[in-house]
Amino acid sequence: MERREFIKRSALAGAGMAVGGGFMFGNSAARGANDKVVLALVGCGGRGLSCIINCCRINANVVIKTVCDVNKTKLGKAAAEVEKAFGTRPGTTAQMKEIFDDKDVDAVWVATPEHWHMPATILACQAGKDVYVEKNPSINILEGRKMVEAATKYKRVVQVGFQNRSAPYAFSAREYIKSGKLGKIVTVKCYNMLGGGKWTEAPEAPVPAWLDWDKWLGPAPMRPFSPSSVEENGRGGWLNYWAYSGGNLADDASHVMDLCRFVIGDPGHPKSIYGWGGNHIFGGTRETPEFQAVVYDFGDYTLSLDNACATNYMTKTPNDVRMDSTKFPSWRNNSTRTEIYGTEGLMYLGRHGGGWQVLGPNNEIVAQEGGIFPDKEHQINFIECIRSRKTPNGSPEECHRSATLVHLGNTAYRVGNKQLLFDPATEKFTNCDEANVLARGTYRKGYEIT
Repeated sequence: MERREFIKRSALAGAGMAVGGGFMFGNSAARGANDKVVLALVGCGGRGLSCIINCCRINANVVIKTVCDVNKTKLGKAAAEVEKAFGTRPGTTAQMKEIFDDKDVDAVWVATPEHWHMPATILACQAGKDVYVEKNPSINILEGRKMVEAATKYKRVVQVGFQNRSAPYAFSAREYIKSGKLGKIVTVKCYNMLGGGKWTEAPEAPVPAWLDWDKWLGPAPMRPFSPSSVEENGRGGWLNYWAYSGGNLADDASHVMDLCRFVIGDPGHPKSIYGWGGNHIFGGTRETPEFQAVVYDFGDYTLSLDNACATNYMTKTPNDVRMDSTKFPSWRNNSTRTEIYGTEGLMYLGRHGGGWQVLGPNNEIVAQEGGIFPDKEHQINFIECIRSRKTPNGSPEECHRSATLVHLGNTAYRVGNKQLLFDPATEKFTNCDEANVLARGTYRKGYEIT
């Protein structure tokens, strides 16, 4: 999208950075089960590309018309991959506006770095497009609320890429807890204990010919290009910068906490947060911390999260377990597990497959259900909701609350490892003005959120 066009749209008042009147959008009425759905991809990294291709394979009469990226190399490779998969080469563009203006496009798949999730989602909603947006859906609290408002105002289907909300084993775990068999919840512990090493930013360099750096930055502050931020073929190191993401907390840890929230009944916001973290292990130059510990106060119980990129002996659930509902992880060294302690038992819960098991006295397994990685179910749910106009499993409201846990933990760290008091009704902090500034974010001129 051209920046001048973004400025033009952003000048409109309303519930969001550009949420106002003046844009025609498509028919929101329910469709038949086999009506054609036309998709476009914004952000041609490996995750977004593989997901949108798979979505077309598993859903009838779903096609990809256009792919969009400011990285010329990834854009060309994405077009080639789509052509290889389906025999037809999609259109290519570096301008989001071309997709939003295309009346043939029904839905936009947003798989950019996180700092573009909110602008792309809101502009797509304005243009009458439904949206699949990858996690984490926002990089601050206000962004998430504005995305909820945009989806509601424009009556759009917005599916957030918290795939565990479509996992059958997540529903059964939720029902087990709701039945009272686990007893009253005492405390909940989430883990995102990943491996890693020292990260140091590379010196600034000329912007490479394959990248439009200004468009990649978008709403983020202008700064010199560093090869540490963006890679021609790989993911790049943008997770290490606050301007582009919420770090590891917003990456794998967001999935862990969202699944946990879903299983325990989707509680509202916590009333206080204590966060601690830092680069005390390797001492690199990353802005987002190497380790964080966060405790959330939900009134009747606490939820805690330990988040690391330094524990190389911990392992994610192996693929053979993720894709086999008869297998369970080795919970003790599982890096992305949740432990839900009830008065009657302890539930271990796997992220992206792995199922759940409940232990009673003497480590006896008293209940369990296996489960597999639920990408397929989440993608089917998205297309079904485009056709039926029902609320998707990854609804903006609940996923915003999960994303807010990320923002709360990061904010507590960024204001000096403090305890923060939070008003769930206003989504504002009551004991720290600096925290409220971070909750709103800062944007380049022309990209402001109102």
